[in-house]
Amino acid sequence: MEVAAKPILELEGINTFYGQIHILKDVNLIVREGELVCLLGGNASGKSTTLKTVLGIVRPRTGRVSIGGEDVTRLATAHRIERGLAIVPENRRLFGPMTVVENLELGAYLRPKADLKAEFERVYSLFPKLYERRSQLAGTLSGGEQQMVAMGRALMSKPRLLLMDEPSMGLAPVLVEQNFEIIRQVNEAGVALLVVEQNANVSLSIADRGYVLSTGRIVLEGPAAELLQHDDLRKAYLGR
Repeated sequence: MEVAAKPILELEGINTFYGQIHILKDVNLIVREGELVCLLGGNASGKSTTLKTVLGIVRPRTGRVSIGGEDVTRLATAHRIERGLAIVPENRRLFGPMTVVENLELGAYLRPKADLKAEFERVYSLFPKLYERRSQLAGTLSGGEQQMVAMGRALMSKPRLLLMDEPSMGLAPVLVEQNFEIIRQVNEAGVALLVVEQNANVSLSIADRGYVLSTGRIVLEGPAAELLQHDDLRKAYLGR
């Protein structure tokens, strides 16, 4: 009998507030080792607040956040990063006046210097173009190349779980497909991912499982292939 993979991330009964405004309402979510999970939702659905809750930027009023089985609900963001989280933020947020290599090095600030050569080799094997551009200023790269740098920077920390915030935002359709192919390759290399997206069709096509947020509640969840066929999801996100 196949043994289920262990959870890396668990949100249990999360209720998050901004002042008196109830944003996340009894949210339960899990990401297991090696999984690619997508979190879907429109504007103001609570996706960004979920990521901030995972990272510890926002603290839930009630509920529990666990990383690798450890309760980190009251731990600071830095402690969560040390436990294996990394994020590719919305709009990439690179340091434009710095080179590709310098941006990548920033992702490895917690790693021993002796490990850096192996991490650079791993990132360059996934993104050969970054090796060609390693001395180029990040701000002069194309949007697709900048996304590669942002992903590479996060991977330099050798994360257990990679969080991605709207990876398709601002990219041309052809680059969106390329970007999600890279995300799939990163997952196949053994990294678990939680991808927060509005693009349901593309993200579900590569995911193992998915969750759908609406006004702060999980309204749908299940295997990605089943969600793609769900009538409510198709009408809301796929227009059919």
